[in-house]
Amino acid sequence: MKNKARILIVEDEVAIREGLVDVFVYHGYDVDFSGDGTEGLKKSLTGAFDLILLDVMLPGMNGFEICNQVRAQDRDQAIIMLTAKSSDEDIIEGLTLGADDYVAKPFSIAQLLLRVQAVLRRTKSIVEQEHKISLGDDVEIDSQNLSGRRDEESLSFTRREIEILQYLRTNSHRPVSRDELLNKVWGYAANVELETRTVDIHIAKLRRKIEPNPSEPQYLMTVRGAGYRLVGSQ
Repeated sequence: MKNKARILIVEDEVAIREGLVDVFVYHGYDVDFSGDGTEGLKKSLTGAFDLILLDVMLPGMNGFEICNQVRAQDRDQAIIMLTAKSSDEDIIEGLTLGADDYVAKPFSIAQLLLRVQAVLRRTKSIVEQEHKISLGDDVEIDSQNLSGRRDEESLSFTRREIEILQYLRTNSHRPVSRDELLNKVWGYAANVELETRTVDIHIAKLRRKIEPNPSEPQYLMTVRGAGYRLVGSQ
């Protein structure tokens, strides 16, 4: 019998938390939960969960702090943040700290399930690809160890960032659209319409790491009306 995926739900609103627990248990997941940030961090750091569903506003410690501490220990841990629908700042901060994706409140259960399924469906092709990515003479990336350097500066990456670079590198002969990245890297079905800025925010994060001047990129280029293209890779 296949092991169930384990999900930790960190959410302080009782009605939302209990509803999410019921939904995920019904869909075959093994679920634990916490309504407190401090306890949520303790559980998150055990490494016992395939995915953490993490609210931003929590008593004791907010979701941003939890995400930051989890990422410092484990850059592979899958994290989806629950953010306020009207707050771009929440979305940007959560993804900048290393969340794989976000879901804005109020959300539909169907959309949330799709995103959880997609994040859990990690592509295995990255294991079979080259571990080293070079960009010009300045940037060296070790995809296996989620690390690298730009000139003399050390870099660290999340697994999602590496997956984006790997996919863009494999398709470096052409621009790759946002929808294609959502389909091939995040795992969202091509026929599902999603309102999300996660691709743009991840691209901005990557530029801050690999570009000498992020406002004038020379490696991770925007092709107007077509998407993104990685140039100068070896």
